[in-house]
Amino acid sequence: MGDEKRPYRRWVWVLALIGTVCAVPLGLLAWGAYSFGEAGREQPVDCGKAMEFARAALPETARDARCTGRHWQDTIVEVDFRMPVTEVGGWLGTTYPQGAPPHSCEADLCRDVAFDQQLYVDVTVVYEDGGTALVHLRAFDT
Repeated sequence: MGDEKRPYRRWVWVLALIGTVCAVPLGLLAWGAYSFGEAGREQPVDCGKAMEFARAALPETARDARCTGRHWQDTIVEVDFRMPVTEVGGWLGTTYPQGAPPHSCEADLCRDVAFDQQLYVDVTVVYEDGGTALVHLRAFDT
């Protein structure tokens, strides 16, 4: 009688092992497919966190702030906001004092900043009517 149960128990363990060996890779494959599908998709981000990532802070007079982020291999954060033209130079000077104008700039004012070759910030400013400036900040890491 003990001999009859022994082969049954062995098959239970063999089937459990086969199920585990097959289920784990299939589970990882499903998780990878889901994660890859979400990767790089632009999503709304809290502006405070986005500006913290860019090593900056929103000016107190900023309005119409819109912040998005994407992440896959690199993290990319984009922030758009409006502020008075008269305050742009002071904000840029205190926020990114090491910023340098890029070789080419299609906006009214541009600054590029690199932090230890790990984080890069690009700021473009377009002067609008009525003394308002549209600021576009793009920060990404490598």
